[in-house]
Amino acid sequence: MRILVIGGTGFIGPAVVGRLSEQGHDITLYHRGQTQADLPPAVRHLCSGKEHRPVQFLLPFVDEFRRFAPDVVLHMLLLGEQDARETVKTFKGIARRLVVISSQDVYRAFGRVNHREPSPPDALPLTEDSPLREHLYPYRSETPITSDDPEYWKQTYEKILVERIVMSDAGLAATVLRLPMVYGPRDYQHRLFPYLKRMDDRRTVILLDEAEAQWRWTHGYVENVATAIALAVTDERASGRIYNVGEQEAFPLQEWIRRIGQVAGWQGRIVVVPQGQLPANLVLGINAAQDVIVDATRIRRQLGYAEPIALDEALRRTVAWERAHPPAEIDPKAFDYAAEDAVLAQLDYSNWTLGWHNRDCNEKTSWAHL
Repeated sequence: MRILVIGGTGFIGPAVVGRLSEQGHDITLYHRGQTQADLPPAVRHLCSGKEHRPVQFLLPFVDEFRRFAPDVVLHMLLLGEQDARETVKTFKGIARRLVVISSQDVYRAFGRVNHREPSPPDALPLTEDSPLREHLYPYRSETPITSDDPEYWKQTYEKILVERIVMSDAGLAATVLRLPMVYGPRDYQHRLFPYLKRMDDRRTVILLDEAEAQWRWTHGYVENVATAIALAVTDERASGRIYNVGEQEAFPLQEWIRRIGQVAGWQGRIVVVPQGQLPANLVLGINAAQDVIVDATRIRRQLGYAEPIALDEALRRTVAWERAHPPAEIDPKAFDYAAEDAVLAQLDYSNWTLGWHNRDCNEKTSWAHL
């Protein structure tokens, strides 16, 4: 099968390309050359250059795409409406199918989480037919941002519009994959790092807000997610379908950190703190009453998806990579251990005085019976 991968050099892409290459497919990778990845030598590269904005990304290479004549185009980078329209326009008549990476932030439950759609929590688990957000552009700032700002993507990012456009064009069959919170090697967001650094700094306690400690969002290890994507690319049964991807069990944040600690060899404990008592940098600031737990039964049943890497091994590989590749810049304010110790000391004092008060009350009760 001839497969054109757009993007593919960042976090998830190399794992997908590696999986497809192992299966013997003919792969051409089209990217901007902004990141480097260790990819199989048989993979061909087309590099547009950094100067091309996403909406202009495809235009210089349409003739190359036509000569390659891909059976399937896997687009890893579709962020907004204009890019989606340009993609469909470009590949209609060139490719038979288009596979697009989306996100579980399309669900209305995510709008509940980020306080943009305040209402009672949505029912769980979220299936592919669960309600989507009613308010578009979930990361858009109220402050104007110029197009040369690195954060400009937040102004136009909207996976709901991407999905709507690619799934509505009869001239190009499409598949959409809604990804979970992905972790693993090459994670540019370093999702495990805040906890792992504390563990490696020999902090005996990790503090969590009492509501956020129980919050759950479906996760997915990068190599497992890549397996799901490769299935959707190569299986014709995925045509015209939307799939959730994610692990079968979504752990509360407190349990997630505990499992990271087990793999990391951490002997400390997690302390849950009453709301309003943690330093701001330790609070996610979410509506923790709304979990984001998805049902990925459809891709398991229809395409036979199953995770090849077990959870413990996935965490072990992620911890090893994070230790070998810490962030280039670390904000010291995010690791203000003196402030954390002050909170812990106050908690210990409160617990001690509460215990003394209860003992005193019990003694007074006893005296009353004399």
